[in-house]
Amino acid sequence: MDFNLSHELTNEEQRRIVTETVDDFNQYLNRWPEPKSVEGASVEWIGEGCLIRDVAGREFIDCLGGFGIFALGHRHPKVIAAIRSQMDRLALHSQWMLNPRAADAARRLAEITPGNLRKTFWCSTGTEAVEGALKLARLYTGKHKFVSTLNSFHGKTLGSLSVTGRDLFRKPFLPLLEATFVPYGDANAIEDAIDDQTAAVILEPIQGEGGVIVPPDTYLPAVREICSQRGVLMLLDEVQTGLGRTGEMFGCNHSGVVPDIMSLGKAISGGVIPCAAFHTTDEIFNSFHPNPFYHTSTFGANPMATTAAATTIQTLQEEGLVRRSKEMGDYFRAGLKRLQELYPNIIRDVRGRGLLIGVEIVDAKVGESLAQRMFDRNVLIAYTLNKPEVIRIEPPLIISRELIDIALQRFEDSLKEESQR
Repeated sequence: MDFNLSHELTNEEQRRIVTETVDDFNQYLNRWPEPKSVEGASVEWIGEGCLIRDVAGREFIDCLGGFGIFALGHRHPKVIAAIRSQMDRLALHSQWMLNPRAADAARRLAEITPGNLRKTFWCSTGTEAVEGALKLARLYTGKHKFVSTLNSFHGKTLGSLSVTGRDLFRKPFLPLLEATFVPYGDANAIEDAIDDQTAAVILEPIQGEGGVIVPPDTYLPAVREICSQRGVLMLLDEVQTGLGRTGEMFGCNHSGVVPDIMSLGKAISGGVIPCAAFHTTDEIFNSFHPNPFYHTSTFGANPMATTAAATTIQTLQEEGLVRRSKEMGDYFRAGLKRLQELYPNIIRDVRGRGLLIGVEIVDAKVGESLAQRMFDRNVLIAYTLNKPEVIRIEPPLIISRELIDIALQRFEDSLKEESQR
C-alpha cells in the first residue's frame, strides 16, 4: 500500500486504501470470527487536536482519546517538534552509554510525583509497567501473593492478567500468579485478604474498565494505613488516571495518598511514541542493586519515547492542562447530568473525575447502541471492558467548551433516537 499520499485523497485513493486495509486486516490481523466488510468501513487517516479524520474525509470528535493515550490531543506540535529534533540526532539508544533523554525525563517525573517517589524504570506499555511493579514488589518483600479488586483492569500479559479482576480473561490462562480479589471500595475486605505471604495490594485510584468507579474519599487512605501496618506494599496503577486525566496530576493526589510503587503509561507517551514506567522510592528500587539485570527492557527508555514523556510533562505544566481537565470535566458532566434528567429511563448515572467520565446506561445493549449512534454522528466514545453498560468518555485534556457542546448535542440526538425505538 502506498502511504506517501497527501492528507486530502482522491476518490480513487480513498477506495483503494479502504479496500486494501480491509483485505489486509482480515487476512493478517483479525481475531474475530467474522471478517470485516468494505461496506461501511471507516479507516483512520489523520488526527489533529481533538479531531480525527478517516480516509473519506469524515471528521470525528475524539471523546475516546485512545483510552487515555491522547491527553494532549493528536499530534501536539510541541511533542512532534521535540521528537523530530531527537530523531535528527539519535532515534534509539546505544544500550551502552548513558541516555540523557531518559535521565531528563526521569528527573521531570520525580519532580511531579507525590512523596518520596523518585526512581523510574522506563518501559513501553502500561501492562509492562504493572509487570515490573509486581516483580519489584516480590523482590523487595520476598513474598509472592497479591490482593487486587473485582472488575479491575491491570493488563493482559500473564503477570498483569494475574491481578486483573475478571474471570472471563483469566480462566483460559490459569494457573497464574496467586492473587485474591475483593470488592473495590471496601478497605476491610483488603485487610481480611492480606496474609503473611502477601507482597502487595494493587489498585486503580478510579476503576476505569470496571465502569469508571470513583471510590469513597476514605478508601485509599484506609488502604494506605492497612498496608503500612501490615508490612505490605501499596501499588497504584495510574496508567489511565495519571498525568492530569482526573483533574489532578495523579489520581492518588485527590486523597493525598503516596503509594510504594506507581505504574504509568498511556498519556505519558504524548500520544505519539509508546512509553510507560513504574516509579518508586530509593529504598524499594535498590532491591535491583544485587543484580541490575533482574529486570531490563530493550526499547524501554529509548530517546524518542523519553523525549515524548519529558515534553508531555512540560506541556501539561506550561498549558495548565491539569486544571483544564477539572474545569472541562465539570462542564462535560454537568451537561451529561442535564441529559440524565431528560432521559432517566436510559441514563442511570453520570460519574467520574476530570475528563475520565462514565455514563451508566440501563443495560449493555442500549449502551452499545448509543455508542454506534454517536459514531454515526461523528463522535467517538466506547463502553468499558468489564462493565459494558457504562459508556466511557475520555477526550483530550485540550478539548474546548465548543466541542463539548457539539458532542452533548449529538448525544442528546442519539438519546432521543434511542428513546423512540
